[in-house]
Amino acid sequence: MNTAGHPEATARRGLELTPFRGLRYDPDRVGSLAAVTSPPYDVVVRPDGLHQLQSNDPYNIVRLILPQATTPAERNEQAARTLRGWLSEGILTADPEPGLYVYEQRDGAGLLQRGIIGTLRLSEPSEGVVLPHEDVMPHVVADRAALMRATSANLEPLLLTYRGNGSESVTTTAIERMAVRPPLLATTTEDGYRHRLWSITDPAEVAHIRSDLAQHQALIADGHHRWATYRRLRAEHPSPSPWDHGLVLLVDTARYPLRVRAIHRLLHGVPVARSLALLDGLFRVQRLDVPLAEALDTLADSACVGNAFLLAGDGAFHLVDRPDPDLLSRTVPSDRPTAWRTLDATVLHATLLAHVWHIPEDDPTRIAYIHDTAATVEKAERDGGTAVLMHPVREEVVRDLARQGVTMPRKSTSFGPKPASGLVLRALDV
Repeated sequence: MNTAGHPEATARRGLELTPFRGLRYDPDRVGSLAAVTSPPYDVVVRPDGLHQLQSNDPYNIVRLILPQATTPAERNEQAARTLRGWLSEGILTADPEPGLYVYEQRDGAGLLQRGIIGTLRLSEPSEGVVLPHEDVMPHVVADRAALMRATSANLEPLLLTYRGNGSESVTTTAIERMAVRPPLLATTTEDGYRHRLWSITDPAEVAHIRSDLAQHQALIADGHHRWATYRRLRAEHPSPSPWDHGLVLLVDTARYPLRVRAIHRLLHGVPVARSLALLDGLFRVQRLDVPLAEALDTLADSACVGNAFLLAGDGAFHLVDRPDPDLLSRTVPSDRPTAWRTLDATVLHATLLAHVWHIPEDDPTRIAYIHDTAATVEKAERDGGTAVLMHPVREEVVRDLARQGVTMPRKSTSFGPKPASGLVLRALDV
């Protein structure tokens, strides 16, 4: 592979995507494809969203990705039994031949995202092929690893992005050629997104796509914990084995830009009044008696000039900005690039959580990470906690830090739209 002069020539080996025999729901055996899909496991707002998805259809994918039982071991065994049962009953069936899957998502506001699903060769961070940009929580990796071991399956694809050369690339041409053909499946989910899926099985076409992707490196947009899980499980199995690869969706953001949103924090059992009292003299605090949309606009304006957050949970919004420079110099590590030290997520974790509020970032009894803005506020108001609303980071900042090998604080970004879970799965023994 000649990568001389290529902007992503830092990778010794590029992306190695392999076709696989996807597991898919038999549409004649389920109520509807929309009823069996789910957002990714970490986006489901539990317990409300989980219960709703479970009631949508007895075969909803949440019964695999978020099994419910008394202990973790029982949950994982239940997922494994459920998967075996669905396979034996023909609820899920393997496609007859291996393929790379073209996946399309559209919303009602003009967004169009297309990418390609396959199994990607796992790599070490030092290879510079797949770039993480966030830290992970060990207990989440352990949880996902136990589930994958029990089921021997990749139940939902990670979302990875790469920067191609727009509409002229071999892969994009192949994707757009497939998109005018009848799909394997088409469904519209409850959130209004329309999903379509095709399979590319022609060996020559697959080879051209693989050769094209081998010139690129990818950024993990969504799925850091699952990528870490893939790598942990690969280390447990002698190579070569099916565990050398993991299920991913690759999107060329030069052609199909993603949306980047923030992931918010919910501080359990911490009233807003207490959170604000601890900020006295350290940040500027302004009360905003306005609707959520206006409060977020104010946050965006303030975030353009410095670190800013919105606190909520008491019926109002409180803009927290203009941190004391001495406080930042004492609490933010100085051995990282300026772009990292000035991130809102860095200041939140290094300054607010660690030194002002004294809340461990990886203790699920003290803090939750929620993607939906309104849901974060509602939960804070209902439970008497504090919602900490964030402003999103630009994709260029994320990618530049990742290329420097600098990871952002965990749950710093939410790229989307995310692939729906349940449209295509991968069993490692098929």
